[in-house]
Amino acid sequence: MPGFEAMAWPLAFVLSWQPTRFEAVTAVGDLERDLEGLRALGYAGVELAVRDPATVPVPSLKALLERCGLQVPAIGTGQAWVEEGLSLTHPDPAVRRAALARLEAHLELAAEWGALVIIGLIRGRRMEGVSRAQALDWLSEALVRLADRAASHRVRLAVEPLNRYETDLLNTVEEALSLIEPLGLSHVGVLLDTFHANIEEASLEGAIARVRDRLFHVHIADSNRWAPGWGHLDFDPVLKALREIGYRGWLSAEVLPQPSSEEARAQVVRWARGRLGSLFSQGPLNWSPEFAW
Repeated sequence: MPGFEAMAWPLAFVLSWQPTRFEAVTAVGDLERDLEGLRALGYAGVELAVRDPATVPVPSLKALLERCGLQVPAIGTGQAWVEEGLSLTHPDPAVRRAALARLEAHLELAAEWGALVIIGLIRGRRMEGVSRAQALDWLSEALVRLADRAASHRVRLAVEPLNRYETDLLNTVEEALSLIEPLGLSHVGVLLDTFHANIEEASLEGAIARVRDRLFHVHIADSNRWAPGWGHLDFDPVLKALREIGYRGWLSAEVLPQPSSEEARAQVVRWARGRLGSLFSQGPLNWSPEFAW
């Protein structure tokens, strides 16, 4: 079965490197079996959700990924918040410093594959006694510092707007852009997640048109966070909007492992083959993972 390199965009699936309380990812079980299974289904990559990069045996993982023919498009970081409470906007300076240090380790890990690093839940949420302006100032300062380190590793950062039930900081594409555009850093952009955007954006197509070349990565999940096709989200306008802006990144499935992880992985592939094949009959986008520094 051919992989998705021959389609509009390469397809990845999000796996958690370790057990986690975060429900929308599957924890790695038998790593070799999981990776071989993804490739057999047609995936081109695996996005790794990593709480602590120090736990990742990089040489053996790189060898296994190479053997399975899978790339790593992105490194997720949110479990440092979910499991440990590390946050870039915490009122305690020691916690903010620990969050920065952890993200710097994520940057080093991402450099192994030329992956981007996601700034999602690790930004935290506004806590008692912290104004919104102060939280955003801390977040902006952290992004500047991380961006400098990211550039030295030739790694990009992607800020992910999240829905209001998970954080009260940066819920929409517009809010994310209002933070990162003044920084003037070409390697800091946005991750759009269709699950979160379906809750917060007035128009998913409008959000995609607004972000344009700042869109570095896309998470796909349906309205209920199940695999696409198992909710009520209309993906056709979303995919057409991505095509119209010339999006050149990945579609990475971050979905609930329901009714099972195996069934979810297979459903993502069925959905992608049906939707991408019909929408892009004129030929795929000439995708390239390279970023012009």
